[in-house]
Amino acid sequence: MEYWFSEMHTPNVKLSIRVDKQVYSGRSEFQRIDVFDSPEFGRFLVLDGYMMLTEKDEFIYHEMITHVPLAVHPHAKDILVIGGGDGGVIRELVKYGDIEHIDLVEIDEEVTRVCREYLPFTACAFDDPRVSLHFEDGLKFVRTKKDAYDLIIVDSTDPFGPGEGLFTREFYGNCYKALREDGIMVNQHESPFYAEDAIACQRAHKRIVESFPKAKVYQAHIPSYPSGHWLFGFASKKYHPLRDLDEKKWNARGIKCKYYTTTLHKGAFYIPAYVEELLSNVEHAD
Repeated sequence: MEYWFSEMHTPNVKLSIRVDKQVYSGRSEFQRIDVFDSPEFGRFLVLDGYMMLTEKDEFIYHEMITHVPLAVHPHAKDILVIGGGDGGVIRELVKYGDIEHIDLVEIDEEVTRVCREYLPFTACAFDDPRVSLHFEDGLKFVRTKKDAYDLIIVDSTDPFGPGEGLFTREFYGNCYKALREDGIMVNQHESPFYAEDAIACQRAHKRIVESFPKAKVYQAHIPSYPSGHWLFGFASKKYHPLRDLDEKKWNARGIKCKYYTTTLHKGAFYIPAYVEELLSNVEHAD
């Protein structure tokens, strides 16, 4: 008998992956957590029925949300990661020897515990001495910070459930205050392809544009995500994601990636016409 995991992307579209076995199933205070093994995508993490990452393609998401801002900011020392309990962003951040401190704020400690045990390919850098783990509400945590960080990475789940508060105008405004005068914020921006997701994407981008003087969108192709076409937001007090890209400096670091390159960095900000149209009424002109 064959077993399949299916995720509804819209009422009319679903992604199905054949499963070898269910490795873990449990429920935290906030959500249901499942881990499966599959022949095509390897091991994958599911929260409340929604696939969060797969062993086969998680590198795309984690590299693009991490290396894009760090190739632009010339001296990022203090980093805040909100969400990211799977550890993938932390894994990419600790590749930078000049980063001095990383705060990770994850609301659900059980997600991190499960990932430590079952997803070592992402949860492999939590014990780096520069990393401090805080298991609390990211919205409340960031309210208490001012001029504290060079980079904030909002590695949130979808804009409902435990991650809902991380898509509000109040939250983005608090991130602005928590950043230093040349700080950068990046976040996952959902997919622009399906109508319901496109509305959420547009709404989130509008709120970011209202909070930051520079706000752009960039993209990646992630096969296991809805439609495969995924957006990220780049918001900054000072730096432009293309004009301030320092290719020579980043390439000299010798960081090995499977997806990100500085050439791809430039191309990722050239978004399709339908996405330009979706964001045209809220996007900054520069």
